[in-house]
Formats: sequence, C-alpha cells, structure tokens
Amino acid sequence: MKPIDALREIASLLERERASRYRSAAFRAAAAAIADLTDDQMADAAALRRRKGIGDSSFRVIQQASAGEVPGYLVELRERYAPASSALRASLRGDLHCHSDWSDGTTSIGEMVEAARALGHEYLALTDHSPRLRVANGLTAERLRAQLDELPAFTCDGFTLLSGIEVDILDDGHLDQEQALLDRLDVVVASVHSRLRLEAPAMTRRMVSAVSRGDVDVLGHVTGRLVRGERGTRPPSTFDARAVFAACAAHDVAVEINARPEREDPPDDLIALALAEGCLFSIDSDAHAPGQLGLLDEGAARAERAGVPAERIVTTWPRERLQQWLGR
Repeated sequence: MKPIDALREIASLLERERASRYRSAAFRAAAAAIADLTDDQMADAAALRRRKGIGDSSFRVIQQASAGEVPGYLVELRERYAPASSALRASLRGDLHCHSDWSDGTTSIGEMVEAARALGHEYLALTDHSPRLRVANGLTAERLRAQLDELPAFTCDGFTLLSGIEVDILDDGHLDQEQALLDRLDVVVASVHSRLRLEAPAMTRRMVSAVSRGDVDVLGHVTGRLVRGERGTRPPSTFDARAVFAACAAHDVAVEINARPEREDPPDDLIALALAEGCLFSIDSDAHAPGQLGLLDEGAARAERAGVPAERIVTTWPRERLQQWLGR
C-alpha cells in the first residue's frame, strides 16, 4: 500500500477514540508532510527522517509500506477497531450530526466531507455547536453566518453537505441561536449540555418544550450519559421519557441513536420506549474527526439489536426524501 494511505488510515482508526486525538493528529501531519514528495525523495530515508512532521512511529510506517508490507501498527489497529457487524449498516445513506474545527472538531469541513464521501455517504450535516457552549468554541450568530457562506461549495458530484447546528436546549426549553438563523438551516439537532442533573419534572418540561417548537429535527444524545472513556462516566439525566418521546412523535422529531461508544445513548430500554411511542430515529456518529464518521457501524449494530425498523430511521432515506422531511 502507499505510505500516505497507511498514515491516513492509521489516523482515521485512532480518531475513533477521543483519547487518541493527539496521536491521530501526528499521523495526519506525517501524511501531509509526504503528500507532495517524488518517488526519489521518498526513497531518501535519511532526508525523510529529518523532515518536519515525521516522527519515529510514522517513519516506521512509511518504511514498511514502501517495502510492500502492511505496516504492523495498521494491522494492530484494524484488529482493535474491527467494525461492528450489522445488515442495517448498508442501508445508512448519511449522517446528521458531526463537527468541524469551526467548533470543537479536529479538522476542516473539507476533510470531514472527504471522509464522508469515502464512506459512500450521500449526505452529511455539519452541526457545529451553538454559542453558549464556549468550552466547545460554539458558533456565534456572526460566525455561523460566515460558515453558511462556505458550505455550498462542498455539494457536488452526487454528494450533499447539509447546513446545520447542534443547538443547546436552554433551561426554559428555548434554543441557543437566533430564530432567523435556525430558519435558514437544513438540520437542527437539539441537545442538553448543561445542568444535566436538573430535577426530572423541570428536565421533562425543558425537553418537551424544545421538541415542540417546530424548529428541531433531531433530539441529540437524549440522556447525556457517559458509560466509558477518558471523560469518565456520567449517569443519565432523569426525565419522563414517555412524555418526551410522545412529544417527539407528535412533532415529527427524530430521536438520535448516538453511535459514540462512550455514550450508547439512548439506553436500550429507552430505544424500546421510543419505538412504542411511534418515534422516528436518526443514527448519527457525532463525529469530531474524520475517522469517527465510521462509528455509524456501532450505531447501526445497536439499532439492529434493538429491533428498530430501517424505514423508521431517517438516515436510511434517500436524500430527496430526507430533504422533504427536513423541509416539513
């Protein structure tokens, strides 16, 4: 395999874990460092080793790939991150929740789009954070307007980049962005990021109010729980799930099956309850790096085990049908 392909695949696999983001960035930097080298320059091992952006690990990968081998580190990572198996995964056509370096993602919009296209996506929604989430560099109204000006250039050759936002649900159920901007966006994912331990009646009112407004397309990572990972664990928020899902069903809001392994949100019992209430679903990666777009494997496997029918999952729909639903 080509050394640059090996470096990029290693970076993508490492990105599946948040804890590996610095290592993945190093391998992406090494790929960028050799992108424009000629064959003769690649063959000069001494000069290559001194090149900025190439460290011991990436140099070893380059040498093994140049010798016609699959680098040992890549073999190890492929085994570690073997994709979860499900028939449902082949039905997914896109992803309605991802982030770029405009907020707390690690790479540019273009790199996220390139990775989505490589996975065969028909569409991807860019949903960077809203202003209240300062720790995630949430987009002010002015910055979101500037981002919207850039997005049309990424829709081409059968691929559509949808404009969007992951907007905070405020304590009173209002959404953390100007109404005029929410009206311009293709996709609004609404999520709770603060005061996750709010008492159940108040949290229920907060979420029901948000999904009943007519602005929201997807209710993101419903309980806010964390089950593993570098951030530790966090219990789910408490709320009347039946009331929240009934409101989602009444207002045609999809419940997100968040594919991040540290979230596994909603829990299986809440997926069953949302099914019983007649909800639609959206299987989303919540990707913050290109390699995390592949986490849809995990979400699809969970949805299949939970018995979610493909026709109830909006991210299995062709782009035309999805856009009709989004324009409802």
